[in-house]
Amino acid sequence: MTNALQLVSDDIYSVRDSFVSVQSDRDLNFEREAGFAIQAISRNDYTLKTAANARQSVIDAVTNIAAIGISLNPAKKQAYLVPRDNRICLDISYMGLMDLAMATGSIKWAQAALVHENDTFILNGYDKPPTHNYSPFSTNRGGIVGVYVVVKTADGEYLTHTMDIASAYAIRDRSQAWISKKSGPWKTDEGEMIKKTCVKQAYKYWPKTERLEQAIHYLNTDGGEGIQTAPEAPQTPQPPAALLEEAKLAASMGVAPYEAFWANTGKANRKLLAEHHDKFKADARRAENPPPGVTDVEAREVPEAA
Repeated sequence: MTNALQLVSDDIYSVRDSFVSVQSDRDLNFEREAGFAIQAISRNDYTLKTAANARQSVIDAVTNIAAIGISLNPAKKQAYLVPRDNRICLDISYMGLMDLAMATGSIKWAQAALVHENDTFILNGYDKPPTHNYSPFSTNRGGIVGVYVVVKTADGEYLTHTMDIASAYAIRDRSQAWISKKSGPWKTDEGEMIKKTCVKQAYKYWPKTERLEQAIHYLNTDGGEGIQTAPEAPQTPQPPAALLEEAKLAASMGVAPYEAFWANTGKANRKLLAEHHDKFKADARRAENPPPGVTDVEAREVPEAA
């Protein structure tokens, strides 16, 4: 063992007490995670040199493993130790974020996937899984045009979030992991980063857990990704624009159509629309009883036929 690796190994094993004191997942084993950390740091000379020159960053990264409750086990593909900005960073994958959400009870199940231009993709509503058909063995699926993540919540509801590729790249272009970098995860693992970007956008609609919030915050700050995915201290998640348009159209047709929309839209969507519900009910009543001098057609704002 080289002197540099010995120093870094000693640093890792020195945080045993701190690891245990902040550990959020009692199934994590310090000895195993320490071994995975040493294995990751010794995989090449550049990573080892970075770790030896920034030993505190290694200590911080290993401590964050315990605090967040994520594993460096290569078989799980949840998290990695990577050199970035002359220090060692804990990098959490999109699979790690989804595993955290499932482990903490936020969701039961999750899937993220890229959509290519030759795929068939149909969004069946934000409260239903999408239809995504393609040949997994095709060599001609075309370029990436979008990405989505679909989850099943603890109460059995589905939530689907989509992003077009331009939106994902717009976030990438603001990321510290992309700006002025000759190499980095956006260059070496673009598909994985596109999925992670979508997951980080979608999670604000999921039931919140402290560990998942901590992981997202870490990625956007110490992790160097610098992606702001949600407004500060949101009181309630905001519904997607398409869902608001559906509700508005139903309300413009009257009370019965709006009540039918509300009953059939699903529990998850009703939660998102809760703060707008009274307004839409009032709009529906006005659509059936327009003010004097306003025609029924004008009140309902029925769109012209295409």
